[in-house]
Amino acid sequence: MQPSPHSLPSPSTPRGCITDVAGIEVGQFTDPRRPTGCSVVIARAGAVAGVDVRGAAPGTRETDLLEPCNLVQQVHAVMLSGGSAYGLDAATGAMRWLEEQGIGLDVGVGLVPIVPAAVLFDLTVGDMKIRPDAAAGHAACAAASRAAVEQGNVGAGAGAVVGKMFGLHNAMKGGIGSASVRVGGVTVGALIACNAVGDVISPQDARPLAGARTDDGRRLRDTRRALLSGDAPRALLAGTNTTIGVIATDARITKVQATRLATVGHDGLARSINPVHTMTDGDTLFALGTGQVDENPGMLVLAAMAAEAVALATEQAVRAARSITLPDGTVLPGLADWRAEAAA
Repeated sequence: MQPSPHSLPSPSTPRGCITDVAGIEVGQFTDPRRPTGCSVVIARAGAVAGVDVRGAAPGTRETDLLEPCNLVQQVHAVMLSGGSAYGLDAATGAMRWLEEQGIGLDVGVGLVPIVPAAVLFDLTVGDMKIRPDAAAGHAACAAASRAAVEQGNVGAGAGAVVGKMFGLHNAMKGGIGSASVRVGGVTVGALIACNAVGDVISPQDARPLAGARTDDGRRLRDTRRALLSGDAPRALLAGTNTTIGVIATDARITKVQATRLATVGHDGLARSINPVHTMTDGDTLFALGTGQVDENPGMLVLAAMAAEAVALATEQAVRAARSITLPDGTVLPGLADWRAEAAA
């Protein structure tokens, strides 16, 4: 039996955000001309970093240097952007802003800010000629602070859509979400831009929250069950989806440990998206360690915290999303708006 909006789990209370992590700032730019934008996570003092790419169609920049055996040990920011491969240019603007602030790797003749990046595909949501560029990345950095992170239809989540397995007209609005988990004196937070081809499901009970709807738009189709029942997915262009994000902790960790946190962070995606890591997604998670708290609960605890923060942030991405209407008249409902309409 397919769940209706009335039977879905009630909204949970937001649980912190990534800026609860000492040494982390977040800035976002949302383009006013169409739903797209970029979000940057800044570590002014530098942060040990790792990455794990699980989707089969990624769009990334500066990920090779994050391999534990490679030379560079710290990064200064991570850029998440819409705009598909064009959006990688936003990282150039972040580099320029960081250089202006005197932040970067000292190479003797100057500073080189290290800014890995990942992008998601939102080119079908409005005019694809409008996409984040270097100016957008610079503006996101200029807006960065340690304030609570705005969520939903902003930054890299502005043009995000979820549940596209059976066509865009049956999909729902995705977005960007954040959450944090604290154990003792250590905090782990996550910032997730969710543009998945699959459904977003509740990490608490695995029930679908937002995703592919039935043709009448009134109920969730439950993509996993539909596929296993033999429903054929629509033809999907590789790389037109993707969930990207950043995990951060203020514990002291090594580059190897940061890579492991990025890896286990995907467990959080698996608990909140189904299906995930598909051939048409470029799912990528970065992990940062600012080292500003001496306490360390150990990797088993940090790993559990990372997966939890990612799952909660992914859930928040759709809970905060609001409805949009595409130029062709297609309405992509946000979860809260859809609930309200169904209850009316």
